[in-house]
Amino acid sequence: MTDTVHEQDSGATAGQAPSAEEGSPSAEEGFPSADGESPTAERNRRTRERRIAVHRTARRVLDRPGHLQTLRQRLALLDDVQDLHDLDGPVDMYGNGVVEALEERTAALLGLEAAVFFPTGTMAQQVALRCWAGRTGDPVVALHGLSHPEVHERNAFSRVSGLRPVRLTSEPRPPTAAEVRDFEEPFGTLMLELPLRDAGYVLPTWEELTEVVAAARERDAVVHFDGARLWETTTHFGRPLEEIAGLADSVYVSYYKSLGGFGGAALAGPRTLVEEARAWRHRYGGNLFQQFPTALSALAGLERALPRLPEQVAHARVVAAALREGFAAAGVPWARVTPEVPHTHQFRVWLPYDAEALGEAALRQGEETGVLLFSGPWDPAGPGISVAEVGVGAAGLEWTPDDVRASVAGFVAALED
Repeated sequence: MTDTVHEQDSGATAGQAPSAEEGSPSAEEGFPSADGESPTAERNRRTRERRIAVHRTARRVLDRPGHLQTLRQRLALLDDVQDLHDLDGPVDMYGNGVVEALEERTAALLGLEAAVFFPTGTMAQQVALRCWAGRTGDPVVALHGLSHPEVHERNAFSRVSGLRPVRLTSEPRPPTAAEVRDFEEPFGTLMLELPLRDAGYVLPTWEELTEVVAAARERDAVVHFDGARLWETTTHFGRPLEEIAGLADSVYVSYYKSLGGFGGAALAGPRTLVEEARAWRHRYGGNLFQQFPTALSALAGLERALPRLPEQVAHARVVAAALREGFAAAGVPWARVTPEVPHTHQFRVWLPYDAEALGEAALRQGEETGVLLFSGPWDPAGPGISVAEVGVGAAGLEWTPDDVRASVAGFVAALED
């Protein structure tokens, strides 16, 4: 049955609740300390600090994301960037220079006319959809109930940009062509998140994607891709980036998700749309004085991280299969990896244990053995069930299936101690 949940005025969403470690403590969870920190917040902070410490000292992890590194490690991303841009040229001011070079490189990779740099993806997408609303005369944006604007942006579309989001579905899967075609009210823009992170980094098949886009065209709607992680979709779709991006009227991409840059995003599409977006970027406060560190890190990501992504996606499938085998061999009564064959280099693992116990076992394994199988938090996902996200980065390419199965055995042993 098609789920047609409409605009939500409250902060609640259809997405998975934030983990206890990342979420805000409630008033019922204890009185604040003298410095204003509640017992729950203090416990969560200490757990996070412990996880970061374990991650930094572990000799083996599946991924080493930038937000868990030291400042010195992050600055090393700019080593040897003189091969990517003339460092003796003038510094950028309000989006020229190296920022323009990054925009041109991005547009070329996506096969689109032009691109404009934004400090955040949240701003880029609000501007894109605001521009499309002005052109179509329709402020309604059809999207998935688990998409990033609905789950993570505090109703920014409606509160800041005057847009009205409507949910095609909130099921943990991509929307279908029938749901787009048969939706009971008009909309001017269809926004598709590729991959859909809060459903488990899932993607439609290429045929399904083209059918969904065609269904939107039948309704005279424009199509915008939330492609924060579009870079890693080529393996699943079996198509080059420019062919994937070419399905949409506009595309947003991130420079830190998948590529490991310091931050930043781009909106790509027709030159006229991009030029209008520049004006709105200024109005939204996104025309920053200088962005050369972020722009250089993004160029480094495009040059160094992007070519490795297909290998990481392929190896994520190896790791996922070994995880299933490892949990079966360890006698865990029920375990799931979703998607069973990962669509990207990231996926989810579900286990029938308390989230706090799973998190403690992961940290103990890392502290005692130097092997950190699960470096992120575990979140409650139902009575007696918890879920964690797993990403296979460059560091994970060193793991063999035997390494994964052995680490699973050690993790389960730590869980049962």
